[in-house]
Amino acid sequence: MKRVFDIIASACGLTVLLPLFGVAALAIRIGSGSPVMFRQQRVGRNFQPFTIYKFRTMVVDAASKGGPITSGRDSRITPIGAILRKLKIDELPQLMNVLKGDMSLVGPRPEMREFVEQFEQDYRVILQIRPGITDLASLKYHNESAILEQFENPSDAYVRCVLPDKLSLAKEYVSRSSFLFDIELILKTLLKLTYASRRISAVD
Repeated sequence: MKRVFDIIASACGLTVLLPLFGVAALAIRIGSGSPVMFRQQRVGRNFQPFTIYKFRTMVVDAASKGGPITSGRDSRITPIGAILRKLKIDELPQLMNVLKGDMSLVGPRPEMREFVEQFEQDYRVILQIRPGITDLASLKYHNESAILEQFENPSDAYVRCVLPDKLSLAKEYVSRSSFLFDIELILKTLLKLTYASRRISAVD
C-alpha cells in the first residue's frame, strides 16, 4: 500500500505543483543563473546510491567553497535560495525521486555517504526501508540551519549533536512505521509549511 500511495501522491503532486516549479526555476535562473537543479549522490535503501533532486539554493560550485553542512549564516545561500529553503520548496523535486522509487514520501532523510559510513551500524537498521522526504527528524529539525548557526563549527555540531538525534528518530520511525503513521507525519509537515509561509507573508 505504501508504494502505491507514493506513486499516486507523487504523480499528482508533480502535476499540481508544475506551475510552482516553473516559478521557482525562473526565480533561480534570474537570481543566480544556471543550473536550476541541484543533484547530489545520497545513500538509499540497502545502501544503494541514488541521485537526489533539489532546486539549487546556493551559489554555483558551492561544494568547492565550503563544507557539506550549511547554517543560516552560510554566505553560499542565495537570496532566492533562502526563501526556497524556508518554505521547503527546494525539496519538492524529490517527488521525482519518489516516483522513480528511490525514495518514499515518508521515511528517514537520505544522507551523504560520508555520514552513512561514520554511523554504519545505525544505518543498517534505518536503510532497511526507503528514505523519505519527511519524517520525525524533519519535523523536529525543520529549522536546522538556525540551530546550526549557533555553533562556531556547524559541521562538527551536526555530527556530534544533530545527526545522532536524527538517527535515533529515524530508528523510532522504522519501529513505528505504518500507513496511518505516515499520513499523520504528512499532515504535520503540511501544517509546518503553512505556518512558515504565513510567517514570511507577515514579515513581507
